[in-house]
Amino acid sequence: MANHAIPQHPGLVGAVPARGFPWRGGDDRPGEAASGRDGPAAAGARAVRRAPGGHPGWLIAPATLWLFVFLLVPLASILVFSFFTSTGFGMAPEPTIKNYVDYFEVEGFFDPEARKFLTPSVFLSTLGTTFRFALTVMVLCLLVGYPIAYFLALQVQAFKWQLALFLLCMVPFWTSYLIRAVAWLPMLGRRGLLNRALVELGIVEKPVSFLLYSEFGYTMALVQLYVVLCIGPIFFSLAKIDRQVLEAARDMGANAFQIFREIILPLSLPGVAIGMIFIFVMLMGEFASAVVVYGGKISTVGTVILNYYTFANYPFAAVNALMLMIAMMIGVVIILRVVDIRKQL
Repeated sequence: MANHAIPQHPGLVGAVPARGFPWRGGDDRPGEAASGRDGPAAAGARAVRRAPGGHPGWLIAPATLWLFVFLLVPLASILVFSFFTSTGFGMAPEPTIKNYVDYFEVEGFFDPEARKFLTPSVFLSTLGTTFRFALTVMVLCLLVGYPIAYFLALQVQAFKWQLALFLLCMVPFWTSYLIRAVAWLPMLGRRGLLNRALVELGIVEKPVSFLLYSEFGYTMALVQLYVVLCIGPIFFSLAKIDRQVLEAARDMGANAFQIFREIILPLSLPGVAIGMIFIFVMLMGEFASAVVVYGGKISTVGTVILNYYTFANYPFAAVNALMLMIAMMIGVVIILRVVDIRKQL
């Protein structure tokens, strides 16, 4: 029988070299191509394969340049400015550590006879207050957001309804952050909608004043503003769970609580961790809601930085910004220690 050449598809990287494939009419034994004796044809194929991509450094160059210009340079500038001397209307490049001393030092801290013995500075207390609000809002956002994400991912069967309801949850995010914060004023004021409803229902005799410009109103506003940041990651983590795994667990006799504890909760932890990181980072730098909803009656690190920046004390504002960044990094590390995202994914 005559030998007929079998036409080969060129594929993505060119034609396959004839040598090394006896069924194509070549004389080499199978495996010679893999051993490096496939001649110039295979070398040309490898050259064709490498050419279109170019050097991989060009792929990461834009992102590297962006991070260097808009992240590393500003952070380095803040660090340098924190050692400058404030002139009252700006700063002078005169190195000093007085800004850090003023941040940590409290007169009488080490004196057992002094009133401020072992009392942290007002700036450390403000950082602690900010941290406390962040943890409280994170827990409330998780309690509110997880059931919503669970319902969307595992209870709604049709994909179009999942997408529609998820977009509905994102609707508040389509408006300005400041507008969403200001919208709480007519809701929580003494003549607001909530007070009017309480009076008309007979729950209270006269409007209550603890709703607005209070810790309660501030916390509720923060939960409403940031809960959507945890709904998204948790929803996507839950949506990736194979329904057949849940059905298999039911067939083996597991009840709903066991399925949630052993399957759903562990698989959703990466989304929980990512959502908590988003909320924590945003809350630590929060300042607008403290001014609008709390009436400026509480200081957060964000409001302290804003005040010192307004008074042109840029070095001390830089010190507060650095301490805030360190606290944020510690918080993120703690979250990642509690939930190992790489192990869970």
